[in-house]
Amino acid sequence: MSSSIGTQRAEGAVGILGLGAYIPSQVITNEELAGPASVTEEWILAKTGIHTRRRAKPDEATSDLAGYAARAALENAGLRAADISLIVGATSTPDMLGPAIACQVADHIGCPITTAAFDVHAACSGFLTAMTTAEKFLLGTGGHALVIGADTYTRFLDPADRRTVVLWGDGAGAAVLGPTSGTRRILASKLLSDGADFDVATIPAGGSRLPASKETLEAGQHFVSMDGRRVSSIVSERLPGLVEEFLKEQGVAKEDVDHLVTHQPNANLVQNLKGMLGVDNARVHATAPKYGNTGSASVPVTLEEAARDGGMKPGDTVLLVAFGAGFTFAFTLLHW
Repeated sequence: MSSSIGTQRAEGAVGILGLGAYIPSQVITNEELAGPASVTEEWILAKTGIHTRRRAKPDEATSDLAGYAARAALENAGLRAADISLIVGATSTPDMLGPAIACQVADHIGCPITTAAFDVHAACSGFLTAMTTAEKFLLGTGGHALVIGADTYTRFLDPADRRTVVLWGDGAGAAVLGPTSGTRRILASKLLSDGADFDVATIPAGGSRLPASKETLEAGQHFVSMDGRRVSSIVSERLPGLVEEFLKEQGVAKEDVDHLVTHQPNANLVQNLKGMLGVDNARVHATAPKYGNTGSASVPVTLEEAARDGGMKPGDTVLLVAFGAGFTFAFTLLHW
């Protein structure tokens, strides 16, 4: 059974006031991965379109990456930590099972006790899920929110598993939301899920069903396990119809979408999404070739880069699309 939550805002303007990103400096090349995964560099590039990824430093955890991105977003927005009334973090790879990385970020950047902070877990749809949550909060209370997507998937990859190790990298992206006179405005958002496919991508051990133990470690159950072919099938079978329905609900024609910013599962799939979704006039923004799949961070990292390179003009329509384990989908329309 599938479920969905939709929001459309005809009045009350919440928009993106600032964007920030953090990408670790250590580069993971195809050459480094090929041998342990028993593949060639050429195989990795042909299958994924990914040239490099990034790895967090040994002393960096997900909350650290999130904090760096949060500070950058605040600076970009011209605001201080004291101005933030809500932090929503999105991650599948927190520092620990608890507390939320949002609480750790609140401490890192110096937010007051009046700042609410919590995480959402919607895998690679996490950032858009967090942004939808924060937007609804602000429409009811006012103020400013900090939304962060961050993951350190390289800590959960089996070097010998070619299905996963060639895909992921680490990173974080953040956005400051608040009242806007019209620019970078959130027009609409929609969240969907289909739990029937919850097990296509998992980290099996470490939770309450399979607590950490010698046996789970020896079995490699703390690594990402993914049925990549099934994920691709779900995306190709369901995503076009879901996006078409979302655009119709908002009265937006496909040809009026100027920019497409999507989750970055791999570079080849990102390039195929434009034709798959039928948004032929849109400019597709991609970071997967150099950063790989950064999980919850992929949408905000890509959006930050797209905004920074000057390709988005005032009045442009921007479609954000995410999908991930669970199975989850999330869509947002922006008026730039």
